[in-house]
Amino acid sequence: MSEIKKIGVLTSGGDCAGLNAVISAVVKAADKKGWIVYGIHDGTDGLTERPLSYEILTVQNFADTPWPRIAGSYLGSLNKGVKMDSQAEMSRRFGEGVKELGLDAVVVVGGDGSMNIVSNYCRNAGVKMIGIPKTIDNDTPMTQYSVGFDTACQVCADALDSLETTARSHHRALILEVMGRDAGHLAIQSALAGFADVCLVPEIPYTIDGVIAKLEAVKKSGRTHAIIVVSEGVKTETGEQVSAAQNLVGEKINGGIGEYLSHALNNKYHGFQTRVTRLGHVQRSGNPTAFDRVLASVFGAKAVALLAEGKTDLMVGYSNGKIESYPLEKVVACGTSLLDKNSAHVKAAHDLGMYVGEL
Repeated sequence: MSEIKKIGVLTSGGDCAGLNAVISAVVKAADKKGWIVYGIHDGTDGLTERPLSYEILTVQNFADTPWPRIAGSYLGSLNKGVKMDSQAEMSRRFGEGVKELGLDAVVVVGGDGSMNIVSNYCRNAGVKMIGIPKTIDNDTPMTQYSVGFDTACQVCADALDSLETTARSHHRALILEVMGRDAGHLAIQSALAGFADVCLVPEIPYTIDGVIAKLEAVKKSGRTHAIIVVSEGVKTETGEQVSAAQNLVGEKINGGIGEYLSHALNNKYHGFQTRVTRLGHVQRSGNPTAFDRVLASVFGAKAVALLAEGKTDLMVGYSNGKIESYPLEKVVACGTSLLDKNSAHVKAAHDLGMYVGEL
């Protein structure tokens, strides 16, 4: 592999806390090696649209600013999806953009979808790539944690703490709908952190009667309020999609399961009044937790180290306390990492008396 002199860094997919800490880490590690770092604006758009949109990043961009400590992306991001029939054209434009800037490699900070799409661009265009996983859904395969997940869990836990006090005051069962797409990682860990009574996730079937039975048990215990967490990807009791909404490329948009659950409970059970809070994009914000800052820093440093060693087409990941690297081809082949119903988190929730569906 030829000597590295210029690299690009971009953030792709939905934003989350910790992205700026990753960018900062990549810039600092690359600067120590004398490399030039091009910050690509708005995900892959910065390389596929014309004119190209980018800026040269130095340590001064982050040395005396709050950027590494705050959420969002300094560079902007992109999560509008790409139609499969445009992949070849986008790959060509991406490769031309990389060539025009003279980049030797790109560092892509993204989730499972971005790893798939951008690795295809890079493979088709002959561009060297290192991937860094980030997503509040924690559904990127081959890593135990992705940047942004821990902060999202904290945001959800804080929301549950706030909802508990009003649920207690008004003797209600309050429902919190959280993100996660088709994976229940965020829901189950938030439910554990918030001491919820019920947690519904896409991977485990449930019944309205099962939820009611738990609420009735809560009431019989003498407690006059309850907390329910439901992941946005959960379907109706009979397995139907709640929302028919789609994005620009025809991918489903989740949401609305909280209202469905509230109506279903109110129609069959009158022991508690229910109210719904849909946390929405607040979950993507908030100052990154210490864990996410550390994870972002070591991931960024590892990405640069791999390039310096002549290693490419890899994704960095966290496994059993170690920072590892995995072939992008294998990461993409694994698809979305769903919640295992036999996981320690699900088992703990069940053992603690939480209703998590029909196990």
